[in-house]
Amino acid sequence: MARLTADFWVAAYLARLRLADIPAYVTAKGDPTAGAVVVKVATLDGQARAWQRSYDLQQDGRIWVVLAEGAEREVDAALARQRARDPDLWVIELEDRAGRTLLDQEGLSRE
Repeated sequence: MARLTADFWVAAYLARLRLADIPAYVTAKGDPTAGAVVVKVATLDGQARAWQRSYDLQQDGRIWVVLAEGAEREVDAALARQRARDPDLWVIELEDRAGRTLLDQEGLSRE
């Protein structure tokens, strides 16, 4: 099965977020073809959570896992460290009081 390029996936994800009225911003553009993607959601109360894709041996596929969570400044610091290690990394930031990312929906939850 062919894999989507990172920039295509990001564009489609942003469109889906717009349809759900979830504000989202690309705060770091990575490699357009194969860059990894991190999704950060700020709950507008000083807290945040960041998600990244990881391979799960039990499910034999890639799933979204929590990279960092807690105070937003600490999550931002973790993302800055990730970005320093991986300049091809995409970072998408969302703002949603309920913490919705839509990453559990069909088409986004697994590859």
